[in-house]
Amino acid sequence: MNTRWKTNAGSIYNLSYHLIWCPKYRRKVLISPIDERLRELITEKCAEQEWDLKAIEVLPDHVHLFISATPSDSVAYIISQLKGYTAYKLRKEFPSLKHRLPSLWTRSYYVESVGHISEATVKKYIADQKNK
Repeated sequence: MNTRWKTNAGSIYNLSYHLIWCPKYRRKVLISPIDERLRELITEKCAEQEWDLKAIEVLPDHVHLFISATPSDSVAYIISQLKGYTAYKLRKEFPSLKHRLPSLWTRSYYVESVGHISEATVKKYIADQKNK
């Protein structure tokens, strides 16, 4: 089968997401050595959950991820796992984060699904189904 798709017991899928989230108050706290440790923690959690981490970029005031997951893993679950795990570990390892922020991450995040085909192509495919 094409490596673009993955399978499980009941489906064939290709689900990828671009995720972005920020520290509370968009503070620029994700600097060395915190940024390196954050990368390690995200990589660990993705491996544990069997999510495919395709790209990661940690900037001083936000995080970008490109990740693939299974249909049974909701975006909300993925975000809660990553933000919860990293906040717990980073605040434990870097006490300065506890003093500067009441919580490490904001409650919000940005997500966009990323696929191999465009929205226009999907709409056209669905519209063309009546003509077959």
